[in-house]
Amino acid sequence: MARYTGAVCRQCRREGLKLYLKGDRCYSTKCGVDRRTYAPGQHGQGRKKVSEYGLQLREKQKARRIYGILEGQFRRYFARAERQPGVTGENLLRLLERRLDNVVYRLGLGASRNEARQLVRHGHFIVNGRKVNIPSYLLRVGDVITVRDKSKESPRVKELLERAAERTPPAWLELEADQAIARVVALPARDQIDAPVQEHLIVELYSR
Repeated sequence: MARYTGAVCRQCRREGLKLYLKGDRCYSTKCGVDRRTYAPGQHGQGRKKVSEYGLQLREKQKARRIYGILEGQFRRYFARAERQPGVTGENLLRLLERRLDNVVYRLGLGASRNEARQLVRHGHFIVNGRKVNIPSYLLRVGDVITVRDKSKESPRVKELLERAAERTPPAWLELEADQAIARVVALPARDQIDAPVQEHLIVELYSR
């Protein structure tokens, strides 16, 4: 499985805002964006005039980094979103939100998408009665996600379930934390997706 293995805080600093890629650390005083508010690299503190193309590129890179997706996979998501009826940008975000690793994160069963992805890869979750260890698995309305019985004994999973019980998941998801069961009850609407992305700029970029 191809994935980014470099310094995570550099990605947030490059985009100029918190992408919450490191879970609890992003809420602490150790957050890289709070400690160094400028972009990484030798010229990170210099002033740069950003072109229209640059703005579009930054939005695409931001979306990729939020969801932890490499370029080739992101292009395939965009091509699929274009083929679907409706607004292409919203279709794209809706596809990204329905990834299993993202749903686990949205439910509060992972402190970050990276942790949620790792938990999925290690086979801690069952979808509709079958173990699924593919982070990019696309969930549909009516799908049921449960934590494996064996995984419920893990101290970290126990902690995450306790924390998830104190949170309210997005309206398109339901969670019974005491039973470790979640359901996809609807497709996410645009106002239920809190990713700080201007999706129309991504559409403009790929339409050039």
